[in-house]
Amino acid sequence: MLARTLAGTVVGVEGRVIQVEVDLSPGLPGVTVVGLPDTIVQESRERIRSAIRNSGLTFPIRRITVNLAPATLRKGGGALDLAIALGILAGSEQIPQEALERLIFWGELGLDGALRPVSGLLALACCAQATVDRELIVPEANAKEASIVPGIRARQSANLGDVVGFLRGEIDLDRVEHRQSVATASPPVTETLDLADVRGQPGARRALEIAAAGNHNLLLVGPPGSGKTMLLSRLPSILPPLSLYEKLEVARIHSVAGLLSSTNPISDTRPFRTPHHTASDVALIGGGRNPRPGEVSLAHRGVLFLDELPEFKRNTLEVLRQPLSDGQVTVARAQASLTYPADFCLVAAMNPCPCGNRGHPDRPCRCSSLAVRRYLSRISGPLLERIDLCVEVPPVSPDSLTDQSLAESSEVVRDRVMKARQLQAQRLSGVYRKSSDQPPSQPFTNGRMKPHELRTTCSLSVGVRDYLGRMARIAGLSARGYEKVLKVARTIADLDRQETIAKAHIAEAIHHRSLDTRWSERMG
Repeated sequence: MLARTLAGTVVGVEGRVIQVEVDLSPGLPGVTVVGLPDTIVQESRERIRSAIRNSGLTFPIRRITVNLAPATLRKGGGALDLAIALGILAGSEQIPQEALERLIFWGELGLDGALRPVSGLLALACCAQATVDRELIVPEANAKEASIVPGIRARQSANLGDVVGFLRGEIDLDRVEHRQSVATASPPVTETLDLADVRGQPGARRALEIAAAGNHNLLLVGPPGSGKTMLLSRLPSILPPLSLYEKLEVARIHSVAGLLSSTNPISDTRPFRTPHHTASDVALIGGGRNPRPGEVSLAHRGVLFLDELPEFKRNTLEVLRQPLSDGQVTVARAQASLTYPADFCLVAAMNPCPCGNRGHPDRPCRCSSLAVRRYLSRISGPLLERIDLCVEVPPVSPDSLTDQSLAESSEVVRDRVMKARQLQAQRLSGVYRKSSDQPPSQPFTNGRMKPHELRTTCSLSVGVRDYLGRMARIAGLSARGYEKVLKVARTIADLDRQETIAKAHIAEAIHHRSLDTRWSERMG
C-alpha cells in the first residue's frame, strides 16, 4: 500500500517542504530509502524500527521503499524520522492516511519513540507559515523555537505514541502559541563590558563610535597593551538592539547551525563572533561536507571580530572580500550551490610589526624591514580597501591609567549612536522599499549604501567637493576609498546632527583612512 506525508529539510538557511512516499509491497523484508538521502537519513531505518516497536505499534514485515521527493534535492539530518515512521504506519493501515494531509512532521526519533529536537526548525517554521492550511508537528523541545514565528500553526508532542494518538483522534496535542513578547525590542543589557572601563584613547573611542553609528568596518593598529582588544570587545555594548525582522534572521541562521538556545531562542543583542586565528577558510565562510553557515553568517546583523589579524592565513582572509562587498556569501560545490546571508560589521586588531613595538616611544623595535614587510603583506590591499576606518592606537600613558575620573559609559555613547541611526533610517527610508509584510533586507545604515543611494544622500557643496577631491589625491585614494570616505563623513555629520557634510567631517574621515598611505610606505 502507498502512503504519503510531508516533512521538511534545510537548504542553506531556507526551509523546504518535501514529500515522503512510502510503499509497502510483498517481498524480502527490508527498508530502502531513495531520493538523495545522506548517511544520517539512511541510518534512520534502525531508529524507526525500534521506535515503532517500543511505542506499542507493529513494524510491518514487508518490503518497504521510502522515496524523498523531489529526488534532485539532497536531504540530510534526523528530522525526517517522524515523517518516515508515520508513512510506514499509514501504509500498514495503523493510522488513517487522510489524517496526514496538510500536516508537516519534524523530529528525530529515539529508540524508545521519544521525539528529540533537531536543528533548523526555525527555517522550516518560516517556510510552513507562508503556506496555506499546513500545520507543523514538532518535538516539545523545539516548541519555543517555533513560537517566535508570527502566525505560526504548530502542535508539540513528546513522543511517537502521542502523535499516533492524535492522528487517530484519541488525544489532542498542545498548540504552539506565538510569543508576543518577541515583537517588543529593548536595548541590549551591558553586563560587565562597558566603555567606561577604557582609559585614554580618545581617538580610538571616537572611531569605535563612528563604526557603530554607521555600521562601518574598523581596523585598530597599535602595540601590545594599548587597549585594542578591550575597545573592540565593547563594541556590542554601544550597538542598537536588533529589530524584529533582524531577530528572526539571526535566529534562523543560528537554528540551522544548531546554536539556538532552547530556553531563550531569540535575543535583542547583536551577534558578536570572535573566531581564533587558526580557523580555516571553510570555518569562516561556511560550507563543508555537511554544509553549514560559517562565522561570517553567524555574525550576520552583528560583529565579526578578528583579533591578531595578520596571524590568520592569507587565503582565509581573502574569502572575506565577497561578503564584505555583497552582504552574502555563495558556497559553490559540485553537488550544490548555497547562499548564506553575511551582512556583518568587520572589526579587527593587529600589531604594527611582529614584535609589536614599531613606532613605540619607549620600546625599541627588533624587527627588520623585511620582517615588517612580510608581516604586513599578509593583509592584501583589496581587503584593506574594504575597511572604512583604519586607526592607529598609541600606547596608553601612565597618567591615563592613574586617572580616576570616569570616562563616558556605553549607555551614553549608545544613545548618540541610536540617534544617528534614526537619522539614517529617516533619510534612507525613501530609497529602500518598505513594506509591513516584507521588511527590507537592507539595513538603514550609511556603511551599506549603494552608489546611487550615495549620490542621493551625500550631495556636497562646491567648496566641500573640491576639498574632498584635493584630499583624495593627496591621500592616494582609489574609487572605493573615495566612497568609503564619503560614507564615513556622512556618519560623522549624523553624529553631529548636521544635515549637510562639512569640510571638518571630510577631514576627520580622511584622517581615519590616512593609514592607507603610511601602509604603502612601510611595504615599499
